[in-house]
Amino acid sequence: MSTIFEKIIAKEIPSEIVFENDRIIAIKDINPIAPVHVLILPKKPIKDLQSIENEDLVLIQEIVSVAKEIAIQNGISDGYRLLTNNGPLAGQTIFHLHFHLIGGKKLGAMA
Repeated sequence: MSTIFEKIIAKEIPSEIVFENDRIIAIKDINPIAPVHVLILPKKPIKDLQSIENEDLVLIQEIVSVAKEIAIQNGISDGYRLLTNNGPLAGQTIFHLHFHLIGGKKLGAMA
C-alpha cells in the first residue's frame, strides 16, 4: 500500500513543491504550524529513521543540505527546526521518512 508521500512523489496527488531532484522532494505542509513549514523527504521509500541502511546515509546528508538552502531562501537560516518522528510513540503518522523544516517565528521549548 502506498503512503500519501509516495502518491505525491508519483504526482498522483498535487502538492506545492518547493524543491525536487531525482532523490529528494520538499513540499509545503498542508497544516503548517509556523510561517515556514516544509516537509523534506527522500523519494526512496524508507519507513523511518530506524529503517535507514548505510547506503541511505547519503540521502540524509542531502536532506540536510536541502533544508539549509530552503532556510536561506525563506530568510530563516538564523533560527529553525529540522525534525523527524520515529514511530507511533513519537507521533509518526505517515510511515515514509520525512523531516519537518519549521521556522519563521519564535519557536517555544520542545516537550
